Amino acid sequence: MRVIAIDGPSGAGKSTYAASLGLPVVPTDHFATWDDPVAWWPRLVDGVIKPLLRGSCGRYRRMDWSGGVPVLGAEVVVEPTEVLVVEGVSAGRRAATPWLSRLIWVEADDALARAIARDGADSRADLLRWKEFERGWFQVDGTRERADLVVQR
Repeated sequence: MRVIAIDGPSGAGKSTYAASLGLPVVPTDHFATWDDPVAWWPRLVDGVIKPLLRGSCGRYRRMDWSGGVPVLGAEVVVEPTEVLVVEGVSAGRRAATPWLSRLIWVEADDALARAIARDGADSRADLLRWKEFERGWFQVDGTRERADLVVQR
């Protein structure tokens, strides 16, 4: 199996770009929360990536935000596939390098405005905090610099 990571700042258009590829997608939004932007990674690796690399189905419980506070929700089954797209902030993290076939970085000049338009004005404070976190994360991880392709939206 080949894994393509689509990473970049929140609101840059990663989800739209990933959907345009017509491949199975696992979004990091199914794992991350405002308070846990990246530490959930072992759930993705152990539940999805490792089983798929063995040719088995991957499974995880996605975050359910319907009650306003994220909780583990419904189980998602990921069927074996030749190519899997992992999309979202931190999808292309350095720890994923051993199994990544390609890292695509997506960016947009108006990413914050786009994220607020997507998530609603009430999310502005959370998004500002998230943006501060991701700026530091990407700098330390060197994600953009390791990308095979940079897409400007």
